[in-house]
Amino acid sequence: MAGSIRFILNGQAVTLPEGTSPTTTLLDWLRGPGRLPGTKEGCAEGDCGACTVVLEHGPTRMPVNACLMLLGQAAGQSIRTVEGLRDAAGEPHPVQRALAEHDGTQCGFCTPGIVMSAWAWTREGGDPHEALAGNLCRCTGYRPILEAMDEMMDDGVAAPDSLPTPREIATASQRFFLPHSVAELVALRAAHPQAWLLAGGTDLGLRVSEHREAPDAVIGLLNVAGLQDLDIGPEGITAGAALPYARLLDTCAADADFAPFAALLRRLGSRQIRSMGTLGGNLGTASPIGDSIPPLIALGATVTLASPRGERSMPVEDFITGYRSSALAADEVIIRITIPRPPPGTLLRCEKLSKRHDQDIATVGLSVLLNFRDGAVATARIAHGGCGPRAARASAAEAALIGAPFDAATADRAAMALEAEIAPLSDLRGSAEYRRIAAGNLLRRLALRGAGGVAEVMAVPTPHTTGLVA
Repeated sequence: MAGSIRFILNGQAVTLPEGTSPTTTLLDWLRGPGRLPGTKEGCAEGDCGACTVVLEHGPTRMPVNACLMLLGQAAGQSIRTVEGLRDAAGEPHPVQRALAEHDGTQCGFCTPGIVMSAWAWTREGGDPHEALAGNLCRCTGYRPILEAMDEMMDDGVAAPDSLPTPREIATASQRFFLPHSVAELVALRAAHPQAWLLAGGTDLGLRVSEHREAPDAVIGLLNVAGLQDLDIGPEGITAGAALPYARLLDTCAADADFAPFAALLRRLGSRQIRSMGTLGGNLGTASPIGDSIPPLIALGATVTLASPRGERSMPVEDFITGYRSSALAADEVIIRITIPRPPPGTLLRCEKLSKRHDQDIATVGLSVLLNFRDGAVATARIAHGGCGPRAARASAAEAALIGAPFDAATADRAAMALEAEIAPLSDLRGSAEYRRIAAGNLLRRLALRGAGGVAEVMAVPTPHTTGLVA
């Protein structure tokens, strides 16, 4: 039976009128019927951060872009906007006061989003520069904002309880499903093969915010039991398809074997994007410039799919079949990704070139996993992105490395092989020739910069059976 859209907003339960479209963006509702215009619209594509609000989950605070979040995704959530930071007497919050006292605002358009990012940061911690990477301030400059953040502290306010979520939200023209189990999800996918499969919405949300699409049917994944599970152990990482990047980043950053992957994840969008975006979503879009796909291929990750016929697993490199195409059947869904732990004696590097360091789409991506034995490369897995219609292995470059010491001369031979086997395209982010040269130079740079790292991993005793799939 269909239910209403209900969520907690600034500590109070809100029930939206029947007939409210579940694919209205949260931003449009806040600034319209919600009558909370403090949340601003800037780019409407998740880049500027003016629309930042915070999802409260128990002890955690997750900044998200309201321009990309749909009302159907908001069902059951606890959401706080800048208006919700004032106390009962209407006095400004200490975060707001600190920004004002440090002259951290001029035109003020970006300020509400910065306030919400800073408020979440006081709870979640980390580098304040990185916490602001998703908030564009054109006129103030970041120095006074960062100085204000030096004086901010967690206010200790506990999150309100969330609300139960319905399994379906329906209007006269739309159905927004919120399954609670994989079995429900599979059955819905089989019954509605044309429905949007929506996890974080950091890609699909643009079709609503920018292109004003209103899909007939959406299957939301955020309430499916197991799809946000995360397990890490001696064999590696198993991540549910709807696990937010933010949680995966925290786990990888705390594990030395996956630290190079964490360094790349830290550059995947902003905190707002990583709070909602998912590995399953990145795989499902099958974009040739998806940040996570080259590392997953290099690490030998597998993806598990579910359908009415049961489950099947395959390597990520086989799952991506072409430009924006994959092996996913019409009645299948991605349910988990398994990432093997790099064996002892391996060197892992995950590189990305983009026009700006943070929160930018990749021009070229290159991930490399090398295993050494007796002073030479024993096995190699090299995966590239942005160098053709899909992310893929660089087999010729791998062959040029195997059996040779990993020095500048070997890397140069492998780089030339890589440049010869890829077929990049020209677009606004870079010409085909630039991409070709840049991909090769990433491999050359690895040899030049990684001498210490190579020596360190070569010193680790390694069994002749490495566990790597060549």
